[in-house]
Amino acid sequence: MPEVVELLERDRPVPAARPAPAGPGSGRELWARLGAAGALPGIYREGLPERGVVPDRLRDLIVRVEADEGTGPLLSVCVQAATVLPLLAEAGRRGPAAADVARRMLDGLSVVALAATDSGPGSDLTALTTHAEETRTGTVLRGTKRWITNAVHADLLLVLARRRPGPHFTNFTWYLVPADDPQVRVEAAPGPYFTGSGTGHVHLDGVPVLADGPVGGAGRGLALFARHIAVERLAGGLWAAAACRRALADTRGRLAERGLWEQPAIRQRLATALVRTRQLETLVEALGPAVAAEHDHTAAALVKAAAGETADHVLDVCAHLCGADGFAAAGMQHRRTEAALFGIAGGSTETVLATVADQAEALLSRPRGAAS
Repeated sequence: MPEVVELLERDRPVPAARPAPAGPGSGRELWARLGAAGALPGIYREGLPERGVVPDRLRDLIVRVEADEGTGPLLSVCVQAATVLPLLAEAGRRGPAAADVARRMLDGLSVVALAATDSGPGSDLTALTTHAEETRTGTVLRGTKRWITNAVHADLLLVLARRRPGPHFTNFTWYLVPADDPQVRVEAAPGPYFTGSGTGHVHLDGVPVLADGPVGGAGRGLALFARHIAVERLAGGLWAAAACRRALADTRGRLAERGLWEQPAIRQRLATALVRTRQLETLVEALGPAVAAEHDHTAAALVKAAAGETADHVLDVCAHLCGADGFAAAGMQHRRTEAALFGIAGGSTETVLATVADQAEALLSRPRGAAS
């Protein structure tokens, strides 16, 4: 079945498989390298994060980092490049502090952790308990944020906090706080996954916000989050496609080395996974411009749902076909487990499928048209 090899090698080069580095670098170090090399402005239209990403350029960056740096550093970079930096650049129109941080990030000189997911309600942001208090000396934040990427090595935390009771979307605001403030306590998240991402839990015990106050304006927290999480979901789709493609290339190479590639059942199973990967790539390419330019939430939900389900299927196939070798350190079983991220982070598959279902009538009425 030479067509399978041709499809794997065509269009986008698949980097050769390489062993995991003995001491993988951190996302902070990678961000600094990308900034120093001038690689970050190029992923945005006109070099301006507030103008939105260019999907093809973001894809190229993700493909390179996914192959060379590992999942932890890539997770660190994706959250900042797709969400934090564009959000701060947009908010910078309302406050000089956010604008200054965005400029420093673009040069790789600052790392900012997006502290949205709360203790208790998790990703149900309307139920978060982290809140702002007004004191004689200014606004302070109290609460706990869990599973925050970049928390361990960030300079600043971009914190979503409640400004008044109730679930109304205007009750939430973003604030910037220094990560090294004495009233901030960060603990690294346990576990063997996403090494280098700096993921941790953040405890805020009356930490003062930066003098600019609300980032992007009071009460605009959820609106800004909804706007920029769409692009993070696009980045997840681009990443999932790259991860699936490289996993298939590595698995096919391993099967050929072991003399197993000519077995029909193995060829068929890998080919089926390759079809799913190509479908995801095609979907991301078709919907990427709408997500990047218009923050199309329905298109982003389609990409996110497809990414989670495709990565789960493809990495499961690859892990199974690798046999016992898949259980080696940093082997395919480890990669399969980390691929579960695509069905959880940025909204679970079930959550984004609910968005797709809400738009089912519109989607079915124009099968060849835009997602929204």
